[in-house]
Amino acid sequence: PKKKLGRTYTVFNKENPEHSRPKTCLILSHTQQIILCNRMSGMSRANSSPEGNCRFAIPKKGRLYEKVLEMLKGAGITFRREPRLDVALAVDLPITLVFLPASDIAKYVGEGNVDIGITGYDVVEESEVEVDHIMDLGFGKCRLCVQAPVADKIQGVKTLAGKRIVTSFPALSKKFFAPFDEELGVTTKINFVSGSVEAACGLGLADAVVDLVETGTTMKAAGLEVVGEILSTQSILIANPNAEHKDLVHMIKRRIEGYITATKYEMIIYNIAADLLDKVIKITPGKKSPTVTTLDDGGKSVSALVKKGELSKIMDELHEAGATDILAMALSNSRM
Repeated sequence: PKKKLGRTYTVFNKENPEHSRPKTCLILSHTQQIILCNRMSGMSRANSSPEGNCRFAIPKKGRLYEKVLEMLKGAGITFRREPRLDVALAVDLPITLVFLPASDIAKYVGEGNVDIGITGYDVVEESEVEVDHIMDLGFGKCRLCVQAPVADKIQGVKTLAGKRIVTSFPALSKKFFAPFDEELGVTTKINFVSGSVEAACGLGLADAVVDLVETGTTMKAAGLEVVGEILSTQSILIANPNAEHKDLVHMIKRRIEGYITATKYEMIIYNIAADLLDKVIKITPGKKSPTVTTLDDGGKSVSALVKKGELSKIMDELHEAGATDILAMALSNSRM
């Protein structure tokens, strides 16, 4: 019988029907076949970067993911990400966002697979790759520390040389203990664990661990204490030293700097008599300097950036100094 377009049929092998498996076929018109092929080819391109785009790696999940998304939105770098895809194209910018595990980003940037990325300073040091440190981002701050059981009453980190250390940072741990090993003629046993390491001491698998400490809550719950600090870390913006898209890297940096400034400051505007100007300028010196304009009545209008945490205090001081019409305005972005 004549097959109808869009219908699904089960087809058997007529020559050997008993031993053949039925096949399900969808009957499509020539136009429908073209549309399907275009969609399939589009899917294969969807998880790749268009030629000429700057490839920007960001964490795909975890504690940094939400912070990075908020920062990119504030910096005007928006994108559309299809479900289950780890690549997204920025809107109106030749940038491809690549979602990767934070622990892999430094290596991808260093080897030139992507041009620019956001990850922790600790990850860069652990990866031992050459990248350009573009800027600190101010979030994800913590410390990489040697931690030992409180009950062991470790007096100094040197006493752990030659013992068993469990960590997710084997390269940094080995580098940290190397001088002690050389001095004492021992070899510290560094064992790598990819997940949580704080339970290793309690299970008898290690004499100490090397792990990140942010608030210390997890460490204390495991009965551990800091006996040595290896480094302080935070989220940073990095780039490949040989990246071809230097202009886009600089543009991304400027936008992020503008957003970070906007999150730290507010604009305060007020009027003041001319003879009191010098007094109030000392209260609001601004980030660089305040903007002063002359009013029709001879008074002055002053606008200046002030830190958010100091805003209410400064407004009180201005009022007491004789300022009027004091207004505070939030910033969404800036360029300095």
